[in-house]
Amino acid sequence: MPRNPFYLVGPSPWPVFTSMGAFCMAVGFVSWFHKHGYALLLIGVVVLILSLSQWWRDVMREGDLGFHTSYVVKGLRDGFILFLVSEVMFFFSLFWAFFHMSLAPDISMGCMWPPKGLETLDPMKVPLCGTTVLVGSGASLMYSHAAIRAGLNTHAVLGTFYTIVLGLFFTRLQGYEYYWASFTIADSAYGSLFYIMTGFHGLHVMFGTGFLLVSLVRLLRNRFTPRNHFGFMVCSWYWHFVDVVWIGLYLVVYCWGS
Repeated sequence: MPRNPFYLVGPSPWPVFTSMGAFCMAVGFVSWFHKHGYALLLIGVVVLILSLSQWWRDVMREGDLGFHTSYVVKGLRDGFILFLVSEVMFFFSLFWAFFHMSLAPDISMGCMWPPKGLETLDPMKVPLCGTTVLVGSGASLMYSHAAIRAGLNTHAVLGTFYTIVLGLFFTRLQGYEYYWASFTIADSAYGSLFYIMTGFHGLHVMFGTGFLLVSLVRLLRNRFTPRNHFGFMVCSWYWHFVDVVWIGLYLVVYCWGS
């Protein structure tokens, strides 16, 4: 019998619980939109987060114990690349909607973009500060990645910590911006697209910050080596993707779209 290059995992309950959490979250969203409360939505979110965290914990343990062969790592890498491609398509659809509405505004928006009577945000104030912070976080993460490859674990810890701090500061800036904005998600297509595009990006920043926190803990436990740091590598890919998306949002939504 030929040897199998893949690690064969045992029975796991996490795929089932993850599916149940995702289903409850989707149904909860619909229920919330129809003003039936958000209890089911919260249950779905909690179950989904707990299931995914336990599932990923098992995957990290398998890697730490040496069960991830080169074939397994290649499969994880290709899967994450496909995930990023799906994310690109998701944001591409949002940018498409923004251009569709802005290049040919209809009479409901006064045949102008931004719609008549809507006061947009100044791109040279808080948005520019947020852009600087997020680009700086990408630079500190690149420094951390280079430190891991050079075997400088202390420098990698510091770089990752700075990246997390900058990510949290960016999230704080977004919250400040939402609080002081003069329009809401219900104010025409501009308001809907603005909050959906920046809001989903903000969710990605929060997920990425959590990803970085896990990587920081693993760095503190010396789980990454110059030759074996796949988890940190995909974390950096995700964060740089978030950076690039934000630059596009800043140029299109804040600068050109305003």
